[in-house]
Amino acid sequence: MSFESFAAAHSTIIWSGFILAFIMGSVVTKTNFCTMGAVSDLVNIGDSGRFRAWFLAIAVAMIGVTLIEAMDIVSVDNTRPPYRGSNFAWLEYIIGGIMFGVGMTLGSGCGNKTLIRIGGGNLKSIVLFAVIAVCAYFMVNPFPGSDKTIYSVVFYNWTSITSISLTGPQDLGSVIASVVGAETSTMRLVLGLLISTVILVLVFRSAEFRSTKNNILAGIVIGLCILGAWYVSGGMASIEADGEAYSWTSYASDENWSMLEEAKRPDGIAVQSYTFINPIGETLRYAVSGFDQNTFTFGLAALFGIIAGSLFWSVISRSFRIEWFVNFKDFLTHIIGGVLMGIGGILALGCTIGQGITGVSTLAMGSMLALASIIFGSALTMKIQYYKMIHEDDATFIKALLSSLVDFKLLPESMRSLDSY
Repeated sequence: MSFESFAAAHSTIIWSGFILAFIMGSVVTKTNFCTMGAVSDLVNIGDSGRFRAWFLAIAVAMIGVTLIEAMDIVSVDNTRPPYRGSNFAWLEYIIGGIMFGVGMTLGSGCGNKTLIRIGGGNLKSIVLFAVIAVCAYFMVNPFPGSDKTIYSVVFYNWTSITSISLTGPQDLGSVIASVVGAETSTMRLVLGLLISTVILVLVFRSAEFRSTKNNILAGIVIGLCILGAWYVSGGMASIEADGEAYSWTSYASDENWSMLEEAKRPDGIAVQSYTFINPIGETLRYAVSGFDQNTFTFGLAALFGIIAGSLFWSVISRSFRIEWFVNFKDFLTHIIGGVLMGIGGILALGCTIGQGITGVSTLAMGSMLALASIIFGSALTMKIQYYKMIHEDDATFIKALLSSLVDFKLLPESMRSLDSY
């Protein structure tokens, strides 16, 4: 799709991102897709349906990205955030992922679920959204009157030194290709199709899952929406100038920008797909800027699209209802969850959608590590909550933690201090 001006292309990209997010929000609400719920179902009742839907979305997005890269339609080498970046910050992926997993459990859902619940009338999620926004914003932006951020004060000095600087991108295709001496593009194609095929086989081997239309619908549509956003932001639009065709991202990032009439380059221009923690933080910047249109990013369009889609389905299905905190403990738990999600989501470069589907679709090793850490953090928190619930006063945090780690085979049975019943 060719445009004569960047402004026209930019507007189309933003609206396309909104529409895809609207579809995603509607389907997520209809099918009750929830990544925290997926972990909860698996850990607490042994139901893998929603977990399989999550991985179906990963497989669909991965197949799509693999093919559009192989056909030179879109490259996801340089993205926002830099999933394939050569800086492999393994410790940040792990710590941030675990923090996010704990936070989303305490906050009753991930960033995407927070938006879904806002659209459905949940006032608790508005408070949670605000807490995430403040924490995510100050993870990357300095405090007023200072040059310090949460990241620079709390994490940088001890996590950055553990990062590994690779000679190339951190995706599996690039890393393995450099080891065996193969073409990176060929290795990405082979691995992308191989891994996604294995995931699909594992997902659909369950007869129960094959009979659940909602879970299958959720996985396919969410995966396609992630793929659609990659295409929209990286391969859909081009700018015609001086007889040449430029992608909208490259046109805005090189010297051609000076030829445009706009006085300021809009923020957030990059090849990207859906992620929600950093964009939630961007809402604070958007408000602080006085709602400057140049600070309205693709990510913000996605947020509003998810909320609008959820609101739409909640209204037509008559499931819209106002909810508030049960008590002060419920309020405090959600606040702590919001802090952990805001900080952890930025540290890990994404959430259950941003890293768990969007990032993994690029075959980035950091995304896979972050995803595993998020799942572990969430599952561990649920186990601890379980032990504290069934043992009440006898279950200290340490006892519940040790017993939970025994359940996950991370500690020997001799260290169990609470029975699981």
